[in-house]
Amino acid sequence: MAKPKAKLTEDEVGKLSPAEMRAVIRRKEWTEPDEMACLGYWKANMAIVPKDWAYEFLLYAQRNPQPCWVGAATDPGDPCPRQIASKDADIRTDLPRYRVFKDGKLVDEPTDIIKYWRDDLVAFFIGAFPNTAWLFQGANVRYRLLGAYTSTIPLVPAGRFHGNMAVSASIFKTTLDVVRAVQISSRYPDGHGAPVHIGGPETIGVKDLHHADIIPLLPVKNLQHPEMANKGYDLEPGEVMMWWGCGVTPQLAAIAARVPFMITHWPAHLFISDKRCEEWSIL
Repeated sequence: MAKPKAKLTEDEVGKLSPAEMRAVIRRKEWTEPDEMACLGYWKANMAIVPKDWAYEFLLYAQRNPQPCWVGAATDPGDPCPRQIASKDADIRTDLPRYRVFKDGKLVDEPTDIIKYWRDDLVAFFIGAFPNTAWLFQGANVRYRLLGAYTSTIPLVPAGRFHGNMAVSASIFKTTLDVVRAVQISSRYPDGHGAPVHIGGPETIGVKDLHHADIIPLLPVKNLQHPEMANKGYDLEPGEVMMWWGCGVTPQLAAIAARVPFMITHWPAHLFISDKRCEEWSIL
């Protein structure tokens, strides 16, 4: 009897190409967060809505670019995001896990969405903060990621879409690291651009820092500074907390609008594109 195939490690998936990693996911050999995979390649949050909701969704994203920056969208019924991936890519199978909503309520969390696919569905790909996190590491910025939270920062409504911003939190070692993080992130709208808040959680309505209501401690590690990992939520002397828009924001808006049918990525289970993060720089 053949031995079961050994599970891939984070180091191994980090060295794979996007096409290789998508194939691994398609074979159900990786169903965990994939933010450590394909180092340096652009990863996206995903939201899929019916065609008759797509314009309002796009308008909402355009009016609120920091949490909802759209890097690509598909034609109705086309499961291949041709703007950002090769023709072998298939969004029905190439994310580790999904969420399916009906009338604003979660009904399933499958590892593929083949049975849910329809000819009227349009997929949007929204920048993710881990794209910027890789750039921080390349610039020797010392930081650690926390989680993602619902805030009280209001967003500009569009049609039936409305709500507040979801935010992700990070802690930076020194004020110099803060300055470098602002400089770097401001150049990359694909990673939600510049921070939306610097300071404590109370000002933006985050009530319990230790219990993230959207994503708990984010899995992206600081490869350059592993000593920053696993220190928890509390600030040490000299450290500064910073907040960015989170790509789960449009999911919250769609739920509030009671979109009759919607499919999204499971938080931190992203679509991996063929584009490098640096390709989205605006400077």
